[in-house]
Amino acid sequence: AIPSLFPFFVVSSLLVDLGFAQALGRRLEGLMQPLFHVRGAGAAALVLGFLGGYPVGASTAASLYTQGILSREEAQKLLSFCNNCSPAFAVNILGLGVFGSSRTGLFLYLIHVLSALLTGLLLRGAPLSLRSLRGRNAPRPLSFSSAFVKAVGGGARAMAGVCGFIVLFSVLLLPLHHLTGESAAVATGFVELFNGASLLSADRMGFITAAALLGWGGLSVHCQTLSVLSGLPSRRYWMGKCIQCVLSGLIAAVSS
Repeated sequence: AIPSLFPFFVVSSLLVDLGFAQALGRRLEGLMQPLFHVRGAGAAALVLGFLGGYPVGASTAASLYTQGILSREEAQKLLSFCNNCSPAFAVNILGLGVFGSSRTGLFLYLIHVLSALLTGLLLRGAPLSLRSLRGRNAPRPLSFSSAFVKAVGGGARAMAGVCGFIVLFSVLLLPLHHLTGESAAVATGFVELFNGASLLSADRMGFITAAALLGWGGLSVHCQTLSVLSGLPSRRYWMGKCIQCVLSGLIAAVSS
């Protein structure tokens, strides 16, 4: 997961600095603004969040804000639902690794996507005002060479933070090793998703727990996310993950 995450950090930065996020935004304005009350450029954070995994979506939202492409309010709205797991984690780690079925992993991922979108609708707030639509003065796109060097350097720094939190929380999990059964999966997954996933049982309760834990993400992921927010308040982010956790568990329970 760590090596595959780095290219997404680089791509995220390149999309913003080369102007592709604005170009994408012009095409998706009619979708993002009515549904989530965010300008079309926010679609870059949503798409990369679904494909790249934690915390790429949050990092992209923060970049869109710091570059002046989205307002502070829009970036906070995105944080509530754009920071999600990757399909590779859901299908390979959970589907094949826990349940022995890629179809189950894909089903978990679809539940994850649906719960994130529903969370975005619930927390979208008021429509954008005319003042918000004017936004800030977005900078001109960088040259490819400048953007590439910046993206690789920024991606490396972000990866260092991610690795640091993974190591730290692996140590903090040691007191939980005496737990057994589903309580071990819940407690461990609440803190660190990957380790919690390995303890899940391959039954209906394990499926529901897996969905809820995917929606939550884990304290390790949240710390990784906070490290890339560039000063954005995190209150709406925490609200979003709590709501997504509940929605994911409910959808999994109803559908299984």
